[in-house]
Amino acid sequence: MGIAVLGRTVDDQTRCIHYSGPTDIIAIKFKCCGSYYPCFECHRECADHPARQWPADEWDEVAIMCGVCRVEQSIRSYFGVHSCGNCGAGFNERCRLHRHLYFADSTPGHSGRSDADHRSRWAGLRVSPPT
Repeated sequence: MGIAVLGRTVDDQTRCIHYSGPTDIIAIKFKCCGSYYPCFECHRECADHPARQWPADEWDEVAIMCGVCRVEQSIRSYFGVHSCGNCGAGFNERCRLHRHLYFADSTPGHSGRSDADHRSRWAGLRVSPPT
């Protein structure tokens, strides 16, 4: 059967109702629950708990899955590629715009926002700031 991908998927390559373009083919294992979802919106709508970011010291964990071949890779290796190393399927490069919702930044204070700004932004998305 393979790895289950939760959320509002629209096909067997991990696309969902929120992101369904040709390169929207990854699923992310969420730190908070260990379950794969196609996107933060699917987790927000379907999980019964707030999301948690992966801290930088855990980026060697396997938490990214290619929806085409279902091969998993580490967070760190995903950051360095634009396509699957196993099957060659291209990943959506615009996913990096939401990176902060899944992964804590490794450089404290890099965004220039205060902790209060981050908490208020995350509150609407049900994402818990790292502790």
